[in-house]
Amino acid sequence: MKIRTLIVALAITLMLPTTARADEGMWLLSLIGKNYSDMQKAGFKLTPEDIYSVNQNCLKDAIVGLGNAGSPFWHFCTGEIISNQGLMSTNHHCGYGKLQEHSTVEHDYLRDGFWAYNMDQELPNPGLTASILVRMEDVTDKVKEALSDDMSEGDRAAAIKKVSERLAEAAVEGTQYNATVKPMFNGNQFFLFVHIIYKDVRLVGAPPSSMGKFGGDTDNWSWPRHTCDFSLFRIYTAPDGSPAEFSKENIPLQPKHHLPVSAGELNDGDFAMVMGFPGTTDHFLTSYGLEETMNITNKLRYEIRTVKINILREEMAASQATRIKYASKYASCSNYWKYSNEQNKALKALNTMGVKKEVEKEYSDWARFQKNPKYSRALGLIRDGYAARRNVEEAQMYLAEGLLSGPEAPLFASRLQRTFLRELGEDKNADLSRFENYITDFFKDYDQAVDQRLTAALFEYVYKNINPDYCPKFLEQANKKYKGDWTKYTADLYTKSVFANQEALGKFMLKPSAKLIEKDPLALAGREALEMYIELAGTLPQESQDNLERGIRDFTDGILQINEGRHLMSPDANSTIRLTYGNVMSYDPKDGVAYKYYTTMKGVIEKEDPTSSEFAVPERLKKLYSEGNFGPYANRKGEMPTCFITNNDITGGNSGSPVINGRGILIGLAFDGNSEAMSGDIDFEENLQRCICLDSRYMLWVIDIYAGAKNLIEEMDIVR
Repeated sequence: MKIRTLIVALAITLMLPTTARADEGMWLLSLIGKNYSDMQKAGFKLTPEDIYSVNQNCLKDAIVGLGNAGSPFWHFCTGEIISNQGLMSTNHHCGYGKLQEHSTVEHDYLRDGFWAYNMDQELPNPGLTASILVRMEDVTDKVKEALSDDMSEGDRAAAIKKVSERLAEAAVEGTQYNATVKPMFNGNQFFLFVHIIYKDVRLVGAPPSSMGKFGGDTDNWSWPRHTCDFSLFRIYTAPDGSPAEFSKENIPLQPKHHLPVSAGELNDGDFAMVMGFPGTTDHFLTSYGLEETMNITNKLRYEIRTVKINILREEMAASQATRIKYASKYASCSNYWKYSNEQNKALKALNTMGVKKEVEKEYSDWARFQKNPKYSRALGLIRDGYAARRNVEEAQMYLAEGLLSGPEAPLFASRLQRTFLRELGEDKNADLSRFENYITDFFKDYDQAVDQRLTAALFEYVYKNINPDYCPKFLEQANKKYKGDWTKYTADLYTKSVFANQEALGKFMLKPSAKLIEKDPLALAGREALEMYIELAGTLPQESQDNLERGIRDFTDGILQINEGRHLMSPDANSTIRLTYGNVMSYDPKDGVAYKYYTTMKGVIEKEDPTSSEFAVPERLKKLYSEGNFGPYANRKGEMPTCFITNNDITGGNSGSPVINGRGILIGLAFDGNSEAMSGDIDFEENLQRCICLDSRYMLWVIDIYAGAKNLIEEMDIVR
């Protein structure tokens, strides 16, 4: 629903008629009872307690947030438990990094797929975590007891941190749980989340990338799709059922709940809900923030990453070893490269800027009648805050995308140099061998020639495009000394550095010397880029930053007040578990074009292009298709379904989320959104927004018929 339909101007008339649509909103599970009537109308057959309860097993107990040990409360993807032995499904692209880590030229799981036909063959993944929500609690009143309007933003943040830590510690005392307090509605509400976090998650199965990434960048963010986007993992515990690091003695998780998997019919209009851990949305963004998003964040991310994408495509096409090394890195880079461009197109096409300005006008009309002047000041603070940081934000995008996360070696060299100098400064004979694992991990998926080429291209691009006032001096000096020959400059940079390859670094570590590395050119380039990035952040007046944060919070507070008692409003996504609900639904994206709600394997065959790695089709799939060997998974027309669409509200982090029908049965896995409504993270478009999902029947067909993994089929509860 567009935010403009939620705003009510309070001047002479106190009400404007609006219609709430249940298909928008990332709803907190503990409050889902407020939506129950609308969910029933859409086709939901269960109760709110079947979704969330602290007293009985429920759907939440089968929903898994996938994260990393270093940041357990930030979930990069979602999974769902689909057996009573801890078997978990998620997207292929969510498991892609682990497939890449386990792949070699001899055992290329990216190319060939991977299947464990017994539990002994399942592969461990150190650092991968699986979080399941235990309970959640609204702690807004407890946090706000420590806050006041006259606090500085720094004091406010410190007070929130102190109270949040105390509440989290009390919530998990005497347990093996983990807890955190998360702000909602831009700091106007606060919720406590308690999780149990499992640390032994093993790879079980995945189709070849030609199926799991079918369509590649071309089809990404678009419909119709035919991508077999799933992978399988299993959660393990200590013998007593508690979370534990990997051990051969560990046993499969005995979950409180697991989802039955549908092999039955799916129809246009069927109820569909998505439960998962969406990353971030910004539905309360103002026009001032939107201008920054479109003209700085999205624009520059797309332009700078285009340089990187083109080089990686060439290098990966030329070498299997390079393709394996850079597969996960390329996927990570390309996903939001295309997203940024498609989102800008959608924002322009849907006139989201006009929508935001209309919202602000109506908000201002309301604010004039409020006794507290903070509401009238809010938009001015927001406007001035974004204006004050524009130049810095632009420069930091060039530094981050072009110098720090574009090539890898400069930042790696800078960090390792700083660490080594500290160690050698304390002890000239310091043993640096404890860093060998970190170094080995870095070079495992690194190619000097590729990184050197990236450095030359991206350093040149940044030098030519960044505001000269913010250009790092080493770039100016390099351009002058090498007369614009960035290839020659980079060749010298890597030749003279001990950090550029594992062999040179290994020799240094056998006989370390602070003098040898203190002027290392590659490390100095990375360090200067990082220092410039940090320095720029420090140039922003603290008062301006504080005012921007305060303005956003007060503006959001005003929106909530305007709609209190009239419309349910969901907080922006912040990697906490949410539920969205709606229906399986076809759509008409533009004049003369109508998309139906599902695709079939026929489309896979039609799209095949032997000259393109994005549309390669395995011979086994083609053979099974020609034989019509669909097992019990075909639809009533005899077609093999592949994907379908719903009108659920989803975003990044929802990848791998279960799509569940009105009876609590898994019907698919969410994996993408559609380009026509890429504005959805900022302004939901009810007529165009679609969630692209893998059909559970295609997943089952691949496991059963294509891969012959009967062991996995046998442990699922399949509903036909």
